[in-house]
Amino acid sequence: MRKKTFAVAALLTAATLTLSACGSGSGDSGDSSVAAVSEDGASKQAATVLDQPFTKPDLVLTDTQGKSYDLRKETAGRPTLIYFGYTNCPDVCPLTMSNIAVAKKQLPKAEQDALRVVFVTTDPDRDTPAALGKWLKGIDPQVVGLSGKFATIQAAARTLGISVEAPHKDKNGKIVSTHGTQVVAFSPKTNGGYLLYGEEATVDDYTKDLPKIIKGENP
Repeated sequence: MRKKTFAVAALLTAATLTLSACGSGSGDSGDSSVAAVSEDGASKQAATVLDQPFTKPDLVLTDTQGKSYDLRKETAGRPTLIYFGYTNCPDVCPLTMSNIAVAKKQLPKAEQDALRVVFVTTDPDRDTPAALGKWLKGIDPQVVGLSGKFATIQAAARTLGISVEAPHKDKNGKIVSTHGTQVVAFSPKTNGGYLLYGEEATVDDYTKDLPKIIKGENP
């Protein structure tokens, strides 16, 4: 099993895990100071098991129905995947969400219903609750889409070591959102974020791992 020990204090201070300006081709701009202290590179496991799990963000935003959604309250005791991205992303975000959705459909219905997949927009000005709902309906209607104030979203992402920058125009005048592309899995046993997936995680990776995540086990 691939295992990394992160310098958590550095993560929370710098909040600079892999950044991706979706569709911009900017690549990895992560800070090398925020790196794994140790890693067993022999394994091909997609999941990174955190020695010090993240605390679930104390986050209250608006869901696709226009209702207040308290993340901790609504997902307490449930296996939960959280991803920060935006609907106008042409590549990483839709691919990540589609991979999870396809893998989720392989689960028994009871486990599908138990799993919470939460998509938090990094572009709330354009990703209104209605826009989020329309986009997610084409991927998986069960996904919880959340929007709200950018500063609140950015702060919540930072607690998970994920950097989110305010949407800006690229050199072509297109609005892009630069954000970390990690998926964080939270255990139903502890509510801690104990697994980290990068954008390279595939449908097969999630298909293999989700049954264990449902139980709060390591892949």
